[in-house]
Amino acid sequence: MTPRRAGGEPGVVVLGEDRIKHLEFIQQVVTRLGTNSFLVKGWALTLTAALLAVSASRLSWPIATVGLVPLLCFWYLDTFFLRQERLFRRLYDDVRRPGSAVEPMSMNVGPYLAQTPWLPTALSQTLVLYYGPLVAADLVILGVAL
Repeated sequence: MTPRRAGGEPGVVVLGEDRIKHLEFIQQVVTRLGTNSFLVKGWALTLTAALLAVSASRLSWPIATVGLVPLLCFWYLDTFFLRQERLFRRLYDDVRRPGSAVEPMSMNVGPYLAQTPWLPTALSQTLVLYYGPLVAADLVILGVAL
């Protein structure tokens, strides 16, 4: 089904059912990625708080060091989810445009990889403000324990 102009409203384009379904698929992926990111943040906070509590109570630098490893892994995993979410949002933006060259039902985000690099995503404000204080707390306990 091709896009057509809606009657009476200039500039409004009615999308075909296949395009609407495609947009719904993409939105479901974005929602799932957001949920996964939320769960990763919860696990990161829980595990880090437990390891920090143990290392602070014992002033144990090995436990503080070990606590840094899963925290950095959670940060990486959260970066992955955020980057994927951004890639799918770019795909969504392209699919919703009239005359889009995106193949119907394509979930290929390959064309957007260069526009969404890893490092700026990892250092995004939301991730740095969440994981930064956790890493800082771990490093402080590590410094005190040494």
